[in-house]
Amino acid sequence: MFKVLDSAVPIACWSCSVGHNDSTLFCPHCKKIQPPPGGDYFSVFSLDPKLNLDLPALEHEFHRLSRRLHPDRFARAEENEKQWSLADTALLNDAYRTLKDPLSRTEYLLKLVGNGIEPAESKERTSMPPPMDLLEEVFDLNMQLEEMRAARKAGQHDADLEASLQAAKAKFTSLLAAVDADLRAAWSAWDSGDAASRPATQKSMLTLLDRRRYLSNLVRDVTEVLGA
Repeated sequence: MFKVLDSAVPIACWSCSVGHNDSTLFCPHCKKIQPPPGGDYFSVFSLDPKLNLDLPALEHEFHRLSRRLHPDRFARAEENEKQWSLADTALLNDAYRTLKDPLSRTEYLLKLVGNGIEPAESKERTSMPPPMDLLEEVFDLNMQLEEMRAARKAGQHDADLEASLQAAKAKFTSLLAAVDADLRAAWSAWDSGDAASRPATQKSMLTLLDRRRYLSNLVRDVTEVLGA
């Protein structure tokens, strides 16, 4: 079941006491700034929790809200409003940074629905098993990377080995593109799906994210060695 926090919890505005939902940054009645809202990053922008977003519209809304929250606007305001300006701005920045990137947006949504996946930066290639269909190629690649490092350290140049690594990089980059295409299809399936179909889509996205992370690390390793 979809577990995004309810962003429609009614609360009273601290200034005018008129009720509004808990996801807004400003009171819709008196327009006063509110404490950092509850809910999720999607609700900060009044968006439904979906994976295919209108990115230009997201950017436009981010800049509009950033201007309204800018601390200079609250130079003569009450102390609580000054503090909320800073806190709301930090929340807005975090939300925008997460939602504008398709991969971090996917990971964030999966966390919201209960898949406690690790952030990308905490999953290094050494802690992840290679995809089964790439076992032999990854083994060969690791051997070639070690050979290239040793050759570079000895001040030698191996043109054939460099060409082989370039070819490997091109292949893994192509595989990355294929994963991204599969992820885009999964996003559409999620957005149009229902509670019964979404668990299978979630599982697929988790698998694709792990594969993408592994492939991305392979490309990074080859790029670093070739550029050394």
